[in-house]
Amino acid sequence: VSFPWQKREISNFDYLMYLNTLAGRSYNDYMQYPVFPWVLADYHSETLDLTNPRTFRDLSKPMGAQTIERKHKFIQRYNEVEKNLSAQCHYCTHYSSAIIVASYLVRMEPFTQTFCSLQGGSFDVADRMFHSVKSTWESASRDNMSDVRELIPEFFYLPEFLTNANNFELGCMQDGTVLGDVQLPPWADQDPHKFILLHRQALESDYVSAHLHCWIDLIFGHKQHGSAAVEAVNTYHPYFYGDKMDLNNIKDPLIKSTILGFISNFGQIPKQV
Repeated sequence: VSFPWQKREISNFDYLMYLNTLAGRSYNDYMQYPVFPWVLADYHSETLDLTNPRTFRDLSKPMGAQTIERKHKFIQRYNEVEKNLSAQCHYCTHYSSAIIVASYLVRMEPFTQTFCSLQGGSFDVADRMFHSVKSTWESASRDNMSDVRELIPEFFYLPEFLTNANNFELGCMQDGTVLGDVQLPPWADQDPHKFILLHRQALESDYVSAHLHCWIDLIFGHKQHGSAAVEAVNTYHPYFYGDKMDLNNIKDPLIKSTILGFISNFGQIPKQV
C-alpha cells in the first residue's frame, strides 16, 4: 500500500505537520511545538544548487552526529556517563524546547514577551541571541556541544519572523554588530521572502523527498529510543521522554517537580507514531 505522501500527493511540509499533530505537538504549546528539520547545509554560497546532494544536511543523522568529530564526542559521552549525569545518554539538551521556539521568533509578539519571561525578564546576551541562520546552523551542527536544535515550521513560510519590524533593542554583539534583522545566507540576497521561497523549495526538493523518512524515524519513529536510538547516536536524557515516565508512580514531590521543571525548560520527545 502506498500512502498519499509517497505518491507525492501531499507536500513534505503538510506531511510533517500531520506527523507533528499525530505526535501531540501543537502551536498552542511552546514545550511541544511542531519540530521541523534543518534541510540545508549550504549557508555560504551565492546561489543555491538543489541538484547537488552536498547542499543538504544528512537527514539520516541527528544534529549531534552531523560531523564525524562531533558524533564521536557524543558517543564518548554516552560511554563514559560523566559523574554528574544521572543517566546514560548522548544529549543533555533537546532539539526543541520553549526557549528555542521563543528565540527563533523573538522579533515578533507575543514571542518577544515569552522569550523575555523565560530569560528572567530581559533579552539574552546579544551573542547568544538568534541573529544569523548560518551561525545557528554551525552552532547546532558542529560547534556547540550543548546545541542540537532543529527548526520550526515558520522557517518554511513566514518571512516576518526574520525582520526586526518592531525595532526591539536586542543589544550589541562583542564584535560591535548591532542586532536587528536576522542575517540571511548570501543566496537569499538579504531578502526574507527569497529565503523562505528557496528554503521551502529545498524542503520539497527531490533530495529531501527521498531522504526525509530517515529523519522521521529519528524524531517520530523507531530510532527515537531503545537500541535503535543508541545505534543512531540519538538518545536524550530520560526526563525528555515524558510519555515513558510514569509520573503518577513518583511519590516524592521534589523529584516530581524537578522532572516537570526539566521537561518544561528543556523540551520533550514527541510521542512515537
